[in-house]
Amino acid sequence: MKRISVVLLSVVAVVAGLFAAEIKLPTETARLAESPLPGFALASTYCYTCHSVDYVRTQPVSSRAYWKSSVVKMQKTFGAPIPDAAVDALVDYLVKTYGNERDGSLPAAPASVAPVKK
Repeated sequence: MKRISVVLLSVVAVVAGLFAAEIKLPTETARLAESPLPGFALASTYCYTCHSVDYVRTQPVSSRAYWKSSVVKMQKTFGAPIPDAAVDALVDYLVKTYGNERDGSLPAAPASVAPVKK
């Protein structure tokens, strides 16, 4: 019985491999708004690891508490490799660039940039 199960699982694995689809993601064209804030470099390092810039840029204009809970959720719930020491700087950048503490001194994020030609 155990041998039949192993053989059956092997056949299923081979058949599944024959129908595997290749997934090609589109080239990332959006960029985070550049900033002299230390959180810009951190966001460029940690946020791109898991999701596109559009995910950040399409969030509602929100408070520092919202951005902090979002960063902590990414870190604790989804396992993003964000060091505890980076959280406050990331939140500061996000709330001052995309949140309700924007003062107009930082440029708005560009809609997109031309993709790199290969």
